[in-house]
Amino acid sequence: MIRMSSLKSNIGTGVIGFGYWGPKLARNFANNPACNLVAVSDTSADRRQTAAELYPGVGVTSDYRQLISNPRVDAVAICTPVSSHFDLALACLRAGKHVIVEKPIANTTEQAARLIEEADRRGLVLIVDHTFLYTGAVRKIRELIEQGVLGDLYYYDSVRVNLGLFQHDVNVLWDLAVHDLSIMDHLTSRVPCAVSAVGANHIPGTTENIAYLTVFFEGNLIAHVGVNWLAPVKVRRTLIGGSKKMIVYDDLEPSEKVKVYDNGVTLGRPADRESAYRLRVGYRTGDMLAQNLDRTEALRNEVVNFVQCIHSGAKPISDGLAGLRVVRILQAASQSLAQRGRPVDLDHVRSASA
Repeated sequence: MIRMSSLKSNIGTGVIGFGYWGPKLARNFANNPACNLVAVSDTSADRRQTAAELYPGVGVTSDYRQLISNPRVDAVAICTPVSSHFDLALACLRAGKHVIVEKPIANTTEQAARLIEEADRRGLVLIVDHTFLYTGAVRKIRELIEQGVLGDLYYYDSVRVNLGLFQHDVNVLWDLAVHDLSIMDHLTSRVPCAVSAVGANHIPGTTENIAYLTVFFEGNLIAHVGVNWLAPVKVRRTLIGGSKKMIVYDDLEPSEKVKVYDNGVTLGRPADRESAYRLRVGYRTGDMLAQNLDRTEALRNEVVNFVQCIHSGAKPISDGLAGLRVVRILQAASQSLAQRGRPVDLDHVRSASA
């Protein structure tokens, strides 16, 4: 669990959007001794009533501008559709509020860069709600990679599928693949160089509901992500292969979410110069070890990190730059998707957003 040092004063917090994710962040703000949940905003009367019943002392409004202008609110969580993230986050930052914004941070790299610039200029904390980075599972995997347990990384392969929920303003890549891309970005120190994506839309009037994304890196590291809103079962499984060991990360496993396998290949030396061109490949099958994980709720850890950074000025685990890197890949993936999988150079996306 991420530990929080003693703090001088409580942080007044507000939540814009009380649909699916907003109540979860509101609960964590309310339960954190370093925070005061001050206000909630939502356009739905039913959701406002729910918020008022859950938190009787909290101000509830249909106008997010009232929440932003509230002098008791120091920090705001934005839990609204993706298309509104940029405008709401920018308004909060301009009002001097620290911000947690739901994933992805914005629609474009230009918008993401603008939010980062505004937060930096005003000395405010900007966190993207890449929730999985705060789980015990991902933190353990990062620890294993940093310790060299896996050796050189060979591949990152992930499947994230389920039946629904369809989003009206983004396709399945921006809804589901954003999780895997944020995890991949957090676990690897390598900078991707190109992206290829293919997908399909099976319901008229909606965006792509199934897609396959490939991320290319310099050298021999490659990543592949499959996402789907039309799957008969829910799957959240990631394979990470290295030169020494391999990891299976299954987020739906109740207990053994992260397993390390001592499996791989070994390359033998040729017996003589004449056979030097022949590659001797052997297969190694060893033990499997399930990892002991911290089971603290990820959002609790995220709120603690948010509070710590507000008070100390430290860099958040999922800062604006992390959000920008993910949006850059998603934007390139959208370009590739429109060209039936043609690879898109990320340097072009980078220069376009500079």
